Amino acid sequence: MHLLIAAAGSGSRMGADRNKLLLKIAGKTVLEWTLKSAFASEAINWIGIIGQPRDKNSICSIIDESMRSVTWINGGATRQQSVQRGLSALPSDAKSVLIHDGARCLVRPMVFDEIAEIVSSGHAVIAASQVTDTIKKVDRNREIIESPPRSDLWSAQTPQGFPVDQLKHAHSEAIAKEWNVTDDASLFERLGLPVKIYDAGPSNIKVTTPFDLVIAESLLSTKKD
Repeated sequence: MHLLIAAAGSGSRMGADRNKLLLKIAGKTVLEWTLKSAFASEAINWIGIIGQPRDKNSICSIIDESMRSVTWINGGATRQQSVQRGLSALPSDAKSVLIHDGARCLVRPMVFDEIAEIVSSGHAVIAASQVTDTIKKVDRNREIIESPPRSDLWSAQTPQGFPVDQLKHAHSEAIAKEWNVTDDASLFERLGLPVKIYDAGPSNIKVTTPFDLVIAESLLSTKKD
């Protein structure tokens, strides 16, 4: 299975002076923890890291020599553009691909394995967790319009897995129609293509704010090397 790791972000919401994936938690950088889980997956046999050229040396320096080879891919101005470049860099024999945010460093190897199995059977699937809070939809004045039933709501995560040909077609349509989306599943939704949900649980958080760092530090500090 082929895995693309999106690592082209910044540390703006973190208030950091560098790519947040290069911040250390529990003795390793955020990206190191993500890679550790990816390399522990039995399903993944190829990894591409999509990052900004300014971070290439820093990111490549943390890749342990004992790890399987990793392909570097220059990212674009947006996440969507970065994934498009990642798809273009996939080996020609790639039939399925997983897309994962490098900031989701708490992902378990089993999640990669089980999503890869679903994708290999021809389905598109995303990791997600069921919403437990009561969600309020509001208007521009921040007045409540409705409260959607929680049973119908899931919080999208990564990894997200897709047949390569379908995902490349979806991105081509996005370019032609000038769609801007925040995850790849949204492209499938716009094209009316089915996407399954895989329950990855609430611990698969994305490290975005200083508070997330505290949570990740607490959970990762209990892990053994």
